[in-house]
Amino acid sequence: MAALFQSLGRTVIAGIVILAVLVIIFSGGNLGDGGAYSLFFTRWLHVLSGVMWIGLLWYFNFVQIPSMPKIPDEQKPAIGKVIAPAALFWFRYGALATVITGLLLIHQQGYLVEALTFADSGVRAIGIGMWMGLIMAANVWFIIWPNQKKALGIVSVDADQKAAAAKTAMMASRFNTMLSIPMLYMMVAQQNGGGAIF
Repeated sequence: MAALFQSLGRTVIAGIVILAVLVIIFSGGNLGDGGAYSLFFTRWLHVLSGVMWIGLLWYFNFVQIPSMPKIPDEQKPAIGKVIAPAALFWFRYGALATVITGLLLIHQQGYLVEALTFADSGVRAIGIGMWMGLIMAANVWFIIWPNQKKALGIVSVDADQKAAAAKTAMMASRFNTMLSIPMLYMMVAQQNGGGAIF
């Protein structure tokens, strides 16, 4: 059992196997309407991706950023050279996967245009949530990541540019943290009554 948990890859595969066994047992091997299951599975992938993305966003803002001043200078390179680049990789691609699966999901449901344009009040909540998510994802890829590359020394810049990039990345990350709260509300609101709750 210890070998299973010493490898992240084996741990994730074990989680997938457990999921598959549970689905087979409780569905009796019959997933019913393939379209309904496809919709559910896309939603599950969307939530899974979103947990990765927003979880890391909150890790940065609630744990890493506030903890950095408490870390002795000689230990900070471990964060900047090892932990932050790895976390930012999963952060970026979690954002991308969340957007792709979200767009796929709403396309499967048949109201992509209505949600994005607020043309139907019944899908207004998801439309607002989508726009917030799209703004946040653009922020990740076009503001946070380019500035983090400078702040972490992945891209060479002078000390003043490095400090400015770190501040810009942090402010953009805080902006995303702020938007994540109403965005998550809108996503859950749509799932649980849509326009009636909002």
